[in-house]
Amino acid sequence: MKLLIQPGDGVSALVKAISSATQSVDIAIFRFDRKEIERAMINAVNRGVRVRALIACANRGGEKRLRDLEARLLEAGVTVARTADDLVRYHAKYLIVDRLELYVLAFNFTYIDIEQSRSFGVVTNDAATIKEAARLFEMDMTRQPYTAGLDSLVVSPSNARHALGAFIRDARKELYVYDPCIGDAAMIRALEERRNNGVEVKVLGHVTRPSAKLDVAKLSDLRLHTRMILRDRTHAFVGSQSLRTAELDRRREVGMIFEDAPIARSLRQTFLDDWRSAALARLEKDKRDGIPTNKVAKKVAKAVAKDLPSITPMIETAIQEIGAKGVEIALQPEELEDSVKDAVKHAVKAAVKDAVLDTPALQDKGQ
Repeated sequence: MKLLIQPGDGVSALVKAISSATQSVDIAIFRFDRKEIERAMINAVNRGVRVRALIACANRGGEKRLRDLEARLLEAGVTVARTADDLVRYHAKYLIVDRLELYVLAFNFTYIDIEQSRSFGVVTNDAATIKEAARLFEMDMTRQPYTAGLDSLVVSPSNARHALGAFIRDARKELYVYDPCIGDAAMIRALEERRNNGVEVKVLGHVTRPSAKLDVAKLSDLRLHTRMILRDRTHAFVGSQSLRTAELDRRREVGMIFEDAPIARSLRQTFLDDWRSAALARLEKDKRDGIPTNKVAKKVAKAVAKDLPSITPMIETAIQEIGAKGVEIALQPEELEDSVKDAVKHAVKAAVKDAVLDTPALQDKGQ
């Protein structure tokens, strides 16, 4: 499997995939303005590849662009079909190349999603997943009813509510979520239930119903477009559906649940980097709003210390490595954890406070 991180990976991986096709390209489009992808599709047709585009019947404010795209692709020899109007929206975006590679995307084929938004895509060559995605494409291309046949391919409205609900309920330690709008009551309850059972739940995005049990922050610097859930550092969901009722029950959305250690590490690191940036953005806002520097520094320090891994195993290993054989050192894990985290909180608090005071834009007279 491969992970695409936006912004950063850009459009080149998609262009390369289409340009490498020898037999077929199937692409589902909701929004589209990338000429590089359009040229790659037309070039594929010119070398004898069967290219089919399934284009949404509507999107908010963009129908004319979709119809113009249909006309250009038809003229170039691409087989074009328009989605049905039986669902509120056909919002899925994915790409199948030679029935050997599947790209499941949280981002549209647009400049703003790829270059200016936090988003992800996953690439798989798993035969069963590709076969199911190809069946979905055929059903929607020909406007036939689709019934999900694989839980790991999350398709709204067919199996999304069940699959994502089960995915959340299986969390034991961590749930890190990117979601522009979590609004489904049952999904919010599932996240809160996990939090009540000791699972760390962090959300970058928005939850429509205020919840004292969930840690929620707004992504800073970047536009948020991705939908991603990382569970226990091992399993992930990436796709087009938010945890909203309409996107679970009344729209065509496509995502994928998978287990992949390297991808999970990359997703977790990206999330934590964005989470820290969000904390600093909150710090700056609080400073502008006149909240004392000492108080906001304490809040950031507490948040950072909370994310620290267990320190006791690392100290025990260090003792062994420096050759303290035969020396018994009684470590009290809880006291050690508290001491280290307390020291870190004090250090981070001081560093954040100094940084704020050293930043002219954030300085306040009298502070």
